[in-house]
Order: sequence, then C-alpha cells, then structure tokens
Amino acid sequence: MEAEITIEYEDVKDAEAVAKAVSPDNLNLPSGLIVKTARKLNKVLTQIKCPAKLPTFIATIDDLLFCVSVAEKTLLATKSLSWKS
Repeated sequence: MEAEITIEYEDVKDAEAVAKAVSPDNLNLPSGLIVKTARKLNKVLTQIKCPAKLPTFIATIDDLLFCVSVAEKTLLATKSLSWKS
C-alpha cells in the first residue's frame, strides 16, 4: 500500500517548520515501512509505503497527521507569543 499526503501552507517558513517537526518520526521504522517527508515551496509532502497489513498503514497515516497537528498548534502558539512581544 502507498499514500502521498500533501499539505499546503500560506508561508514557506511554516511548511519548513512542520516538515522539520515531523521528519524525526521517519527514523527507526519497522522493517519494510518507508515514510519520507520533504518540503517543496509552501507544501509538505509525505510518501508512505507499507507492505504490512491495513491496520499498520492506517496507524502510520494517523500518527503522521497527529504529529502534523501538534506541529501546527505549536507553530500557531509561538506566532501568538511573538505578536504579544
């Protein structure tokens, strides 16, 4: 099974921050599972290849999207703090 997930941001810096935040999750994967994340302009592109069963594939996508959500919330919080300074 394979998936490509593309998330577009308003700003290249935001895309870079999210890509860097989720990239460490691409290390130490189970055998055969491949997850590659990169930034292209203002987009974060993630490719997932999973030879395992469907539950593993779904869990991998769910984990990625959860990590993206946390990165986005953190980015928003830091922007909010910098506006107050």
